[in-house]
Amino acid sequence: MGSGIWSTDVYAAADSYRRKTGRSAFSYSDGGARTVHPALDPRGAERESRDSAEHPQSTPIAVLFDVTGSMGHVPRTLQTKLPQLLGLLLRQGYARDPQVMFGAIGDATCDRVPLQIGQFESDNRMDDDLGRIVLEGGGGGQMTESYELALYYMARHTVTDSWSKRGRRGYLFLIGDELAYPRVDRRQVARLIGDDLGEDVPVRQIVDEVTRRWDTYYLLPAGSHYSGNRKVLDFWRDLLGQNAVELDDLEAVCETIALTVGLGEQAIDLDTGLRDLRRAGSAATGTVSKALARLGGGRRTSVATLPFTPTGGSGVTRL
Repeated sequence: MGSGIWSTDVYAAADSYRRKTGRSAFSYSDGGARTVHPALDPRGAERESRDSAEHPQSTPIAVLFDVTGSMGHVPRTLQTKLPQLLGLLLRQGYARDPQVMFGAIGDATCDRVPLQIGQFESDNRMDDDLGRIVLEGGGGGQMTESYELALYYMARHTVTDSWSKRGRRGYLFLIGDELAYPRVDRRQVARLIGDDLGEDVPVRQIVDEVTRRWDTYYLLPAGSHYSGNRKVLDFWRDLLGQNAVELDDLEAVCETIALTVGLGEQAIDLDTGLRDLRRAGSAATGTVSKALARLGGGRRTSVATLPFTPTGGSGVTRL
């Protein structure tokens, strides 16, 4: 739950070993697993981002991605770019004591593993959690996946010292290409998470809950099945305003996340962040520049006591 320090050397050694032995970074899924890994099972559990002597100012960052259909390649891309993400957050000082959690979203109406939630980690265990994700590749084929279940979990089953001690929201990034279902289904919640709800919860209500404690973004990358679909974009624009972001380059996801956090923490301005990307040899500078110029810098709200209000209008940012 957030102890330890990320090491690029440890990551590189593990990657080298996998290459030499022919093992996959997603060995649990590629080995044929079709049930949720015990470490990622959301049933009856909370995920915590806590302060410690080692990390006294924890900054929680959650990255949840759709693994159905054409989105199944997203976690593999994220895994290869972990060093860039953590390098910007840590070495460039974009966030104090970042603790990163990864999770995966499917379709609770038909998938065997529709919700997988890792733990907040500060060290290389976040790479381990990525490797435990089942890349089911299913989905119902109806332009709808169970994002609302993931939002429900983030709203009601996460605990962060950033919020409880300092009144500071964490960062939540959803990466997908489809709509959420209109309501959180109480039967699915009981089966997958273990809560006994008296009734279904409208998706707008759960978005209001989650955005009170989480600065929430929806990223729609190019190359996905519904990339550029106005229905998808309008749906998320209505819920999240300008925080619904269309990416024209999947390779820019990690850089977009890192600079969004850096700007939100007021650790950098946009010019500094773009200069850091160029120095790191990133090819995503143009994409990220357009995104963050439109989102604006300094977006962090230290104390978020009121529900989030979408900006409306032309809120979708085109990257």
